[in-house]
Amino acid sequence: MNVDDLVRDSFHEQVAESAPPPVDFADRVLAVRRRRRTRTIASVAVATAVAVAVAVAVPLLESGKDDVRPANVLDRGDILAHPGQTPPRDLIAVGRVALAAYWTTTSVKQSAGRHAEVRTYWLLDARTHTYEKAARWSFVAVAPGLRTAAVLERGLPAERIGLLDLRTGEVERWIPVDHTVGAVAFSPDGRTLVATTYKKNPDVHVTLSGNQSSRWPNYQEPGRTGFSIVDVASGTESWNKVSSGDGTELDDRQDFGFSRDGKLVYTGLTVEPGQRFYDFRGARVPTPASERHLRWYVGARLSPNGRLAAGETEDGGGTVASEILDPVTGRRTATVRGQQLLAWADDKRLIAWDITPGSNEFHNRLVVVALGTGKEVPLSGFRGGRDGAGGRWTPLFAER
Repeated sequence: MNVDDLVRDSFHEQVAESAPPPVDFADRVLAVRRRRRTRTIASVAVATAVAVAVAVAVPLLESGKDDVRPANVLDRGDILAHPGQTPPRDLIAVGRVALAAYWTTTSVKQSAGRHAEVRTYWLLDARTHTYEKAARWSFVAVAPGLRTAAVLERGLPAERIGLLDLRTGEVERWIPVDHTVGAVAFSPDGRTLVATTYKKNPDVHVTLSGNQSSRWPNYQEPGRTGFSIVDVASGTESWNKVSSGDGTELDDRQDFGFSRDGKLVYTGLTVEPGQRFYDFRGARVPTPASERHLRWYVGARLSPNGRLAAGETEDGGGTVASEILDPVTGRRTATVRGQQLLAWADDKRLIAWDITPGSNEFHNRLVVVALGTGKEVPLSGFRGGRDGAGGRWTPLFAER
C-alpha cells in the first residue's frame, strides 16, 4: 500500500465515522487574531485564493482533446501529500485542487524608514511535478488546469502582463497595459483578468516612530488607483478608476478579485462591511447574496457547489475558530479544525493551515480537514518562525 492509498483510506474512515466536531475545538485553533485584517488578498485568490475556473489555455481557450498536460498531473490520485517537506519540493494536491506555486517574502531595506517586501516564487513544473524557483516574477496568478500563469516582472508596478506556459517555462505573450499593475487574477471562465492598478509599489512600507511598520505609508496619497479588465485572447484593457479615499480602509496592497459568477469584481476592506463589489465599469453594486457573509482574508470562500462558505469567528478573548456557514443567511452549520481555511478540495473537504494543539501559532503545516470529523491529514511539513523569518512560505492553489 502506497502513501496515496493510506491517506485515501484515512479519509474514508473519517467520513464513515461521521463524528461531530470536538467540544474542545476552540482550544486547538489559533489563539491570536493578529494580522487577520492586514493580510493581503494576494491572488484573491490570495496568498492564498483558489482559482475556480475552467482551464485557460494560451494560445487555446478550451480544454479537452487539445489538452496536452501530462495525464499524471490530472489523475495522480485523490491526495498527494509530502508531510516531510517544508517548503514542498514535490507536487501537493487534494481532490480538485493542487498547490500550483508558493512564495517566500524577504524584507529589503530601501532607505531609512522604508523597506520592501519582495516575493520569490516557486512554480509547479508540470513535467517533473516539482516546484522550481522562478526569481524573475514579482507576482503570479495560476490559471486552473496548471497550464498557464499570469506574471508580473520585478519592479512593481508593472507595465505589462506576461502569459507564462507552465509546461515550458516560457512567456507565450506579453500584454501591455496603459495603467501600471501590481496584481492580477483570473476570472472564473479563465478568459479574463482583473489587474489591480497602482501608481507606486504596494509592497513598499514605511516605519513610523517606535519602529512600527505602517500598512498605510501615506494617507494623503494612496497607491491603488483602480482596476483594469483585460481580455486574455485579445489583450484589450478597460480601466476603471476607483477612489481609495484617505487610504484608511485599505492595506497598502488591497487587490481585486472576481465574484463567484465572474460578473463582478470585489476588493477587501479593513473596516466593515469587509468587502466591496463593483461592475466592470467601475460602479459600486450590492454584494451578491451568496457572498454577503464572506471575508476577504478567508481564502477558501465558497464551496464548489456554492452551498457552503468558509468563515471564522472570534470570541471575546481573541480566540479564533474556523467555521462553515450558510452563505445566504450567515448561520453557522459546523466548526472545523484549521487555523486558516485556504481552499476547498471538494464540497466536503478543505485545505487549511493548522497547528499541533498547544504548540506555537507560527509552527503550522498544510492539512486536509473533512466536514463532520475532528481529524485531519497532513500535506506538508511544519513552517517555522514568524512572518519574514526563515521557514515561512505562502501557498497558491489552482484547480487541476
